[in-house]
Amino acid sequence: MIRALLVFVFIIQQIEFNAQLIADYSDTSSWVILPSKENNLHAEYIIDSSLLSYADVFYIYPTVFTDKKNEQWNISIEDTEQRKKVKRVTKFQGSAWAEAGRMFVPYYSQANLRSYSELEFGGRKALLKAYKDIKDAFSFYLEHYNNGRPIIIAGHSQGSTHGMLLLKDFFDGKALQNQLICAYLPGIGLATDEFKSISLLSKPDAIGGFVTWNTFKRRYKTKKYKNWYQGKAVINPVTWNAQKFASRAQHKGFLFWDNKMYEHAFKTNLVDGAIWISLPHVPFRSFALTIDDYHIGDVNLFWKDIQINAKIRVKAHIEKENRISEKR
Repeated sequence: MIRALLVFVFIIQQIEFNAQLIADYSDTSSWVILPSKENNLHAEYIIDSSLLSYADVFYIYPTVFTDKKNEQWNISIEDTEQRKKVKRVTKFQGSAWAEAGRMFVPYYSQANLRSYSELEFGGRKALLKAYKDIKDAFSFYLEHYNNGRPIIIAGHSQGSTHGMLLLKDFFDGKALQNQLICAYLPGIGLATDEFKSISLLSKPDAIGGFVTWNTFKRRYKTKKYKNWYQGKAVINPVTWNAQKFASRAQHKGFLFWDNKMYEHAFKTNLVDGAIWISLPHVPFRSFALTIDDYHIGDVNLFWKDIQINAKIRVKAHIEKENRISEKR
């Protein structure tokens, strides 16, 4: 009995210890992707590498710590199963920005999904703990890798939450804002005036601000929509402006779970604080009827649209820098 109790106590201590591990971002194993690391998860998606020498992308993956039975608020960056999930989502989702610049993706002690519904009972603390890792990783990146290069901040869901905090801490009204190409922050509700000097971008080639959207089915007026997104900032991620409707022909491509690109897959409609799309034209499309909303697909539904747009914005930043150089 005593032995069993000691084993139990040891297991609890190990769980608490793992959740409290401090990430060391000087150690390359604390990064999912670094330019210096071999076996780039995005290699197969990079055909045009012309912009990699100019800009950087700091990508923050979405919530994959969703285990309802796990009582931890944060999960260790050393957790093997978590790392597998992180690599999958980074490959499948983060690859949308892979041609826009050198990619930097840190592991972080992610907060459990329930943090958003239990903010007052430990969720806020867990999210801030996760953000501390992101902040530390970004600080390390700035000190050791950036060297004045333009930056794209990209995330989704919890990743966008941390991306929003990065903008407030490092860019908003600060010198680094001059290096900001665009912050792509889908999957959370952001006010149009969320930042002091960083604006919602309403043109496809605009730079120095942020874009955001949340994707629903046609019957989008759910409790989730009303509580989280109604009245919030939104752009149409097909036209990259406030256009109310985009046809199937305008949609560039949905990277589906089979790793195939489906072009012209759906119509896109912009409403108050969100977008809704028609039923995507992909294999097994009838299964989409059982999904409440398309939050999980905020990025991949518009994967090709994002890839093209990110490169347009990088090129716009290059043109801006060239104009400044000509005036000197």
